[in-house]
Amino acid sequence: MTEASVHRTDVLVIGWGLAGLVAAAEAVAAGKRVTIIDQEPRTNVGGQAWWSFGGLFFVDSPEQRRMGIRDSIELAREDWFGTAGFDRAEDAWPRRWAEAYLEFAAGEKRSWLRERGVGFFPVVGWAERGGYTAGGPGNSVPRFHITWGTGPGLVAPFQAALEDAERAGTLTVLPRHRVTSLTLRNGAVTGAAGDVLAPSSAARGVATSRDVVGTFEIEAGATVVASGGIGGNHDLVRQWWPERLGAAPADMVAGVPAYVDGSMLEVTETAGANLINRDRMWHYVEGIQNWDPIWPLHGIRILPGPSSIWLDATGARLPVPLFPGFDTLGTLAHLRATGHDHSWFVLSQRIVEKEFTLSGSEQNPDLTGKDVRLLLRSRLGKGAAGPVQAFLDHGADFVIRDDLDSLIEGMRALPGGEALDADRVRFEVEARDREMDNDFTKDAQVAMLRSARAYRGDRLVRTAAPHRITDPAAGPLIAVKLHVLTRKSLGGIETDLSGRVLGPSGEPIAGLFAAGEASGFGGGGVHGYRALEGTFVGGCLFSGRAAGRGAAATV
Repeated sequence: MTEASVHRTDVLVIGWGLAGLVAAAEAVAAGKRVTIIDQEPRTNVGGQAWWSFGGLFFVDSPEQRRMGIRDSIELAREDWFGTAGFDRAEDAWPRRWAEAYLEFAAGEKRSWLRERGVGFFPVVGWAERGGYTAGGPGNSVPRFHITWGTGPGLVAPFQAALEDAERAGTLTVLPRHRVTSLTLRNGAVTGAAGDVLAPSSAARGVATSRDVVGTFEIEAGATVVASGGIGGNHDLVRQWWPERLGAAPADMVAGVPAYVDGSMLEVTETAGANLINRDRMWHYVEGIQNWDPIWPLHGIRILPGPSSIWLDATGARLPVPLFPGFDTLGTLAHLRATGHDHSWFVLSQRIVEKEFTLSGSEQNPDLTGKDVRLLLRSRLGKGAAGPVQAFLDHGADFVIRDDLDSLIEGMRALPGGEALDADRVRFEVEARDREMDNDFTKDAQVAMLRSARAYRGDRLVRTAAPHRITDPAAGPLIAVKLHVLTRKSLGGIETDLSGRVLGPSGEPIAGLFAAGEASGFGGGGVHGYRALEGTFVGGCLFSGRAAGRGAAATV
């Protein structure tokens, strides 16, 4: 083991995901010397954001207006607070963060990104549609703006700023540095100490060793914790799983790499930070096993259009309004009450071609590569997009058959399929299909499909023309076994609007800041109980900017 290395810097940033990159860029822009560290090799710069779809929540954007969408900050505020459901004393700062973020999303967020060369796909998506009353959860209008270049396109300008500063000598990058403690002097945080891990040449996202080859100390005027959440640590997810969502699943797939382990949360708490809302979390129910995995238990989320029939493990159709893309956590809570860890989509080839998008930059080469020809071919051409077709060909969770009886037989052959009641599946599919024989319906999902296509974004790329699932002309039939996929922590380190970390008494801890998922995307839980989507990478941008500026101002 080598002798401990000692570094001195104005601002120390722990974690080089999007929030950390933004914080570092802001501190460098303020004229400070910055050191940014991470426990992973440098191939992982950008963290979760690099893997993301790059969805961003804007309010009353030019893209919305061009698509005929009328939005306002008043409507967005109604949607945010109706979705968040803030109901705790410790929600005081999250509420303030929510108000500030809404102003950002309706104001300079878009122009600030455009100044950095970030562009946006012209079709605005409608995620988390809700389906309850006007004051309930969900987006009243489409607000999901896809970054042109997806996650890598969003990371790029901040990574470039980091590399420019490194060449200029104002920023130091230290990979494979794992923080085990924050340094305290007279109640103030004055840096961090920890282990130097063995060098690794592992590709992005691949799990790396935790072999220790040395130790380090860093003295800093201000320290920013931007270390992410807990989604890769399923033991910790289960520990904090809330009773309101039912029992934690025995089997889950991982929507984030193993390094998303939550270890810095305990380190920061030990230094006096107040951690709040740890039982609030965001996991998806449309997870599928990756046929070509990169990290352990690697799962991919289907970003579903609204047409698939959703059945629980027994074959019963999910209740209104738990349709695909409407209420993530409402659906999760319902499915956990069934006693099974999986559910099913039943759909047609026509639906999969029009509506299936897979989350993640690597699953969307047209958008990630800014390839217009490929985009037109994959989104508007015949057949499923290439990555979707790869799952149809190789995915363990996909069943493809020419008739309903054979489909049910194939579903029952998969692990857990024995719970399926074949007669119930047949009843649900045939009953839904009979509703397609005329222009009237009592089926809320069918009515919603017809109304959704009034929005030209849905009609163009997101919602198939309503049809009978069992229509041979729309076939073959497809069933997809769906798993719970871990993703985001919605709670975390409590901070004020400058990103200063607060102690249990509510007083800031001198020298300590937090940003990104580690801080619940701002304040210790800016989303409350539920998110509106497009607000995770957006929360990293906003909280990283605040913490970087706040840290620089104290040095």
